[in-house]
Amino acid sequence: MSLPRGQSCPGGELLYRLFEVAPSPSTTVIVHCAGRTRSIIGTQSLVNVRVANKVLALENGTIGWTLSGFELDKGKLERAKAPSAQAVEKARKHAGEWAKHVGVQFIGIDELKQFISESEATRTLYLLDVRDPQEYAEGHPEGFTSAPGGQLVQATDEWVGVRGARLVLYDNDGVRASITASWLVQLGWDVYVLKEGVSVPAGLPKAKEPTFTIPTSGAISVEDLETLSNAAIVDVARSPVYSKGHVPGSWFASGPELLRDLKSLPGSGPIVITSPDGNVAATQAEKVRADLKVFSHDVFYLRGGTAAWKAKGRPLETESRWLSEPIDVYKRPYEGTDNAQKAMQGYIDWEHGLVAQLANDGVSGFHVVRDMSVSVV
Repeated sequence: MSLPRGQSCPGGELLYRLFEVAPSPSTTVIVHCAGRTRSIIGTQSLVNVRVANKVLALENGTIGWTLSGFELDKGKLERAKAPSAQAVEKARKHAGEWAKHVGVQFIGIDELKQFISESEATRTLYLLDVRDPQEYAEGHPEGFTSAPGGQLVQATDEWVGVRGARLVLYDNDGVRASITASWLVQLGWDVYVLKEGVSVPAGLPKAKEPTFTIPTSGAISVEDLETLSNAAIVDVARSPVYSKGHVPGSWFASGPELLRDLKSLPGSGPIVITSPDGNVAATQAEKVRADLKVFSHDVFYLRGGTAAWKAKGRPLETESRWLSEPIDVYKRPYEGTDNAQKAMQGYIDWEHGLVAQLANDGVSGFHVVRDMSVSVV
């Protein structure tokens, strides 16, 4: 869903693509998301770097448009074009001046090696590639994780799990990492940008990563499952994922409520737990087997999960069987095109109250950087 004439553009790439989409400085640029946050961040990014265009954020985004009685376009595929070399150079100039004003720190390979070495014992390190995920898939520095810049600012905790960790950002253009870092600095993160043009060599010592060993006991294959008599299949995927397609006959169960809800599972035969890739199913099966005082069935998990079932050419079904209530995921009012206006308005009201809530909590490390004194042409 989108506004008429809208073009899709990742939030972290607005400046990167702007001068290709709107080469004339007289063009008015209107930024919107579904609600408020991403449109405000995107608009302010362009205002911060002093582009010549008039830039506005659409108040309350597609929700506001809908609540005002206007129709949205649906199913559109228009996307802001990748920039030319000239457009990138112009964007780089704007990004560089703003990053300097904010105090973004740029590092080379020697500093990166030092950070990696220190991460093994004293300081958590995240290496993040802030480019478009498709660019990342086509090639990226070893050890860097895909973290699109706009989403990294919007939902930092989806990539960064340790407060106070070091962050090193990478791009190949001198624009996206600088803009992303400028926001993360203001959010209180210890963030660095790998200098433009620095080639990350292979064989660098890898940053320490969390270890996870998938339990192997109780694993069965797709073929084993098909020959298992009277088996009950329980899927611990997120409920929206389960609804889109699951192993025929399987029940949905919420992981945190699995032990409780298995008691109401019909039948007395073995139980096979599955999940999208089998990993969560493996840990859940181990947990159930460890609690035999509560539950005494034979318990297995499907190796490779539902993906393995599908890869073998087996069909999926969409008929739902709810062992647990499907309340594991909160559907935000701006997701989808069939949401109640009351829910949309409630979401907007909640967002409007966030600043006051932040002031009441008094725990943020934010420091907003104000106007830039350097003029960029």
